[in-house]
Amino acid sequence: MKFLHRIAAAAALASVATLAAAAPTEIVIQYPYGEFFDETHKQIAAEFAKLHPNIKVTFRAAYDSYEEGTQKVLREAITKQLPDVTFQGLNRIRILVDRKVAVPLDGYIKAEKNFATQGFHQAMFDIGTAGGKVYALPFAISLPVVYYNLDLVKRAGGDPDKLPSTWDGVFALAKNVRGLGGELNGVTMAWDITGNWLWQAPVLSQGGSMLSADEKKVAFDGPAGEFAIDLYSRLVQEGRMPNLSQPDSRAAFAAGKTGVHITSTSDLAKVTSMVGGKFALKTGVFPGVKEGSGRLPAGGNLGVVVSTDPKKREAAWEVLKFWTGPIGASIVARTTGYMPPNKVANEIYLKDFYAQNPNNYTAVKQLPLLTRWYAFPGENGLKITDVIKDHLQTIVSGKRAAEPRAVLKDMAHDVQQLLPR
Repeated sequence: MKFLHRIAAAAALASVATLAAAAPTEIVIQYPYGEFFDETHKQIAAEFAKLHPNIKVTFRAAYDSYEEGTQKVLREAITKQLPDVTFQGLNRIRILVDRKVAVPLDGYIKAEKNFATQGFHQAMFDIGTAGGKVYALPFAISLPVVYYNLDLVKRAGGDPDKLPSTWDGVFALAKNVRGLGGELNGVTMAWDITGNWLWQAPVLSQGGSMLSADEKKVAFDGPAGEFAIDLYSRLVQEGRMPNLSQPDSRAAFAAGKTGVHITSTSDLAKVTSMVGGKFALKTGVFPGVKEGSGRLPAGGNLGVVVSTDPKKREAAWEVLKFWTGPIGASIVARTTGYMPPNKVANEIYLKDFYAQNPNNYTAVKQLPLLTRWYAFPGENGLKITDVIKDHLQTIVSGKRAAEPRAVLKDMAHDVQQLLPR
């Protein structure tokens, strides 16, 4: 009898061991902006599960913003509660590398065979590179574009086939839209987008930069910064732009109350849904980019492996590779306004999609202008973005709209004080 018990016990243990061996590896993912990405990640996870039954993907509640996501990861690194893969703003990889939270991916990339045939290329790696190593792969890329209410454009005497390519053209059209009456907004800009993105855009569009090459001195106080700060002043004084938050300016445009709205391609799917056919919507390129030297900052987010368990990192890599590969990337394009950086997705999977959805293709046309979304160095990197936003607010609110150059001087001084010394 004891012998039989021992046999049964041994069999039970063997069964448990077999089940344990067969149990899928769980990979926990956390990402920002659920309103934009919940459906995207859900669809990608469903496709991933078909090919990888040995890996179970679970999600934590979405981060409210890029800033909140970065701060949360930094806290979780201390409390040892990190997810396995986190999606962070393109300008936030630097701080995760500096704090030694991000896992380098070079070894995984090197081990891949025929990686280029899956759409991965050097420009993708460059976006997530820091200190000569690859720490992240871009997932969803956005660029600033202009949204036009073509019904208002036509009523204001504009030509839908010849939308403005200059800021003077934008302000002239905005003035005519306001002239239609009915408390219409001529132009709005989502100036408060995370990470000073639409402050960097006009500066970089004129060939400017945020800091000097050695990152020790503010550089946005030169001619390019003067252009950008004057643009903010013009938006308020000439364009009569109301003091609205990003969600409110988006809602006003979608309700048909605004002629011209400047924001990210990431808003396209949501805005199109909100418009719901109330008027004809068309996107146009970001105006006034200086030929030759002008660039536009790539917005969006990238995937970072932060798992502290070496055994789970292989599975986390498979997840990240799929999410940024051709299938995941094509789902990004179809469910959001973002562009996938994956070549195979854009050139093969999405060829017909762009032909049928020209509003999505506007940003793709601007890809040659793409540059990095700048991240300020040092412990005060996040604080600097708040300081810049506070100064821009003084113009948007109208308080200092008439003195943009003085605002620029104060902004440069305050940022300089926060740079590493």
